[in-house]
Amino acid sequence: MKLSEALDFVGLTRGRPAGKFAHLYTVDDVHRAARRALPRGISDYVDGGADGEVSIAANEQAFDAFRWHPDSLVPADAIDTATMIAGERWALPVGLAPTGYTRMIHPAGEIAVAEAAADASAPYVLSTVATTTIEDVTAATRAPWSQLYAMREREVTDDLIRRAAAVGSPVLELAVDTAVAGNRVRDRRNGLVIPPRMTPSTILGIAVKPRYWMGMLTNDSIDFAQVKASDVGGRLPGGSISDITAGFDSALDWDEIARIRDLWPRTLLLKGPISPRDAERARDLGIDGVHLSNHGGRQLDRAVAPIDLVAPVRQAMGADALVVVDSGVRSGGDVAIAIALGADAAFLGRPYLWGLAAGGREGVARVLEIVRGELARTMALVGAPSVATLRERGPRLLAQPRTLGGA
Repeated sequence: MKLSEALDFVGLTRGRPAGKFAHLYTVDDVHRAARRALPRGISDYVDGGADGEVSIAANEQAFDAFRWHPDSLVPADAIDTATMIAGERWALPVGLAPTGYTRMIHPAGEIAVAEAAADASAPYVLSTVATTTIEDVTAATRAPWSQLYAMREREVTDDLIRRAAAVGSPVLELAVDTAVAGNRVRDRRNGLVIPPRMTPSTILGIAVKPRYWMGMLTNDSIDFAQVKASDVGGRLPGGSISDITAGFDSALDWDEIARIRDLWPRTLLLKGPISPRDAERARDLGIDGVHLSNHGGRQLDRAVAPIDLVAPVRQAMGADALVVVDSGVRSGGDVAIAIALGADAAFLGRPYLWGLAAGGREGVARVLEIVRGELARTMALVGAPSVATLRERGPRLLAQPRTLGGA
């Protein structure tokens, strides 16, 4: 018997992934690969947050505080991760959250992410500050969900909505947590600008990370393509990060939410760290649901962890509302926790950017493959063979952090 056959006989090689990313078994592995691929300033942009970055750690710790009480002897020979989200059937209750400036991470940018999401049958949300237009993403694969920052110039806001509707985007997510830009200290220290400028530190970075910089230099320049396509009158100032964020509507209120509800013909979500009280008000205005998020810790530091909002917001909005969550989702086990608490789906942010940095479309696909396997394994081991069963049995299967005591 060959050594490889012997190892497989005792189960040591069984289930090993094939191909370029065979050595990446967890999202943490992908993160390490991304850090090797990216210059320090770009890596800090992906990993960093606001002020002291308390929320970043707290988001992950909130997931880590839960424990399972599995149901025993439940057949696990047929685990089904498929589910309905916003009236459409997807292969798993996982989505890819909106992230800005994605072509700064990898030249393939938003299109690579959208293609990987489509291959995995997972929804992808295109950011207002994407570096690719929604028309180009749709032409390459399928119409993504669309995230909206309401802009000071109402004509820009309305044109972003019109364009999303025109390509057939099924869901619009209106961000409500960007009255001002978060204080992202790492980016300020690194002097991060869009597009990256040729400075002495950039030149040094070329020597340290030549593959990254060659990719940037040999592809089209980066700008805020999505929002600029709606700035038909040239009303937005400049093109830097600070210029674009200064264009956000800091006076956004419930009247504007109602106006946007009237404009948008399909599913409308509010995105942010939304309280149960505000979720009820949104429901009364005809909002279809919420995307619970604290921007991955990039806006208000010390904001409540969104996973802790899932159960009370679900109770406030009712069973028919669409409730999805991001911020701190790092594994399929985290996705299972979100579903057990009442979410329809959990969305990844930094993990898929790490995959993009590590290997473009294939890297994003590997992250989704890892998360899918972890989710299916968790469902099998807790005794929930389907997503619907996991949601139904969740209150019994999942121990709340406050009940753990000294266990």
